[in-house]
Amino acid sequence: MRMKNNIILIGMPGVGKSTVGVILAKIMGYHFIDADIVIQQQEQKLLKDIIAEQGVEGFIQVENRINASIDGNQCIIATGGSVVYGEEAMEHYRRIGTVIYLKQSFDVLSVRLRDIRGRGVVLKPGQDLKDLYMERCSLYEKYADIVIDERNLNVEETIDKILAVLNP
Repeated sequence: MRMKNNIILIGMPGVGKSTVGVILAKIMGYHFIDADIVIQQQEQKLLKDIIAEQGVEGFIQVENRINASIDGNQCIIATGGSVVYGEEAMEHYRRIGTVIYLKQSFDVLSVRLRDIRGRGVVLKPGQDLKDLYMERCSLYEKYADIVIDERNLNVEETIDKILAVLNP
């Protein structure tokens, strides 16, 4: 049985998973893995191009397959916001690490995510950001070992909160 010594960050696009992940990795002396970049490297395409070519469902399958294969030792893994649609990926992450949900209010995210499609965000036809938020929040809660409410916190305060929970 391998140690669960990785930290997996999940949450909506725009919550700061990559930003928090990079700084957390430096502080803890861990490696940093951005799952979206791993997907782009393995597929040799940008996320938005994979979505355009394979559709939402096709992208979710690619994302699930690649995330389920990401392994590490003492890694902070920042996932794409849609990773929670992939059951294999999420079960894998729960086995290899502590899953932390970075939770942010819809109001804050709607301001941060003005160019949602340009970011390669997985939106089903007819779905808007509010629908996406409502649909995903319960999935983030379901898979999270720890929930960090980022409301009114800056990046440093979010990181302090994570460290306090990990090292009580």
